[in-house]
Amino acid sequence: MDQPLQNRSLGVNLPGHKEAWEMVLGELRHDMSRALYETWVQPLRLIGYENKTFTVGAYNTYGKAWVEERLSAQISRILEGLYSEPVAFKVIVQNGFYKGNNASASVSSLQPSYQVAGDFKEPTIKVEEDEPSILVSTKTDLFAEEDETPAGAAPVNDRSRKFMLQRAYGSERARLIQPERGMFLTNYFFNNWLPLLGHSAFTVIMAARSLCFWNPMTGELRNVVETEMGELAERAAVSVRTVKDVLNNELVQRYFLRYRVRRVMTSNGVRTAGISLQVRMDDPLTPLDQVTSGLMEEEEWYFPEFSGEKE
Repeated sequence: MDQPLQNRSLGVNLPGHKEAWEMVLGELRHDMSRALYETWVQPLRLIGYENKTFTVGAYNTYGKAWVEERLSAQISRILEGLYSEPVAFKVIVQNGFYKGNNASASVSSLQPSYQVAGDFKEPTIKVEEDEPSILVSTKTDLFAEEDETPAGAAPVNDRSRKFMLQRAYGSERARLIQPERGMFLTNYFFNNWLPLLGHSAFTVIMAARSLCFWNPMTGELRNVVETEMGELAERAAVSVRTVKDVLNNELVQRYFLRYRVRRVMTSNGVRTAGISLQVRMDDPLTPLDQVTSGLMEEEEWYFPEFSGEKE
């Protein structure tokens, strides 16, 4: 039974472990982006609190590893504040929590979820079967709406598919590669803008996009970031001088990246503290394609505060 707890430091009663977990979720929901919360925290299921150990279940080993590595310390601190005693936080793989009432789920009733750029996630559905459930990629085309399996084609062997996906997503190698995360890159950007901008500008733009978030299906966009020239250079595997040249490139500034320098006053005078960067996440038409198609791009897509910066 979920008995109320006594917080000795405050002298007030606190709720039991179920309510405590709701408080933890509230803290995490506030501290994390919605995309990360819904991907990693929301699927967790409370198991219980016993012997000063708070246990939750994850749907697979990859989710377990992600939560343990990135959230375990924070969750333990929150729980220790509620319980007024040291609390161990434990995550186990507990697929049974994710089973439905039927042996298999209706694919047509499940909605794919999308995330693009820094936190990209392929469209996925959950398959409920007698064996532990796993996430299954349904399409490689981000905007496809219909099932492309030919009529009358032989059904895919579910057991073989499970084995393949477990190898892809449930291994130590997958934990490092994170195959469910990727960046959205159009053929147009690769085929038309790369020859126009050059490789250095191409990699800097992609590095900047990796710091942002864009979901073309919902319109959610976070494309203004605080960063450093050095961080952007490291992500793009180029020099800081190259990053500065790219940011001052007229084509890059006009269509893809805008920045302003953050400066602070020190005892030695004014010092550059970093940059605020606004990133265009979709691909505009190239100047040539604008002329030939008659579809002219807006001259200023960026916020007024990013009107221009030269170093």
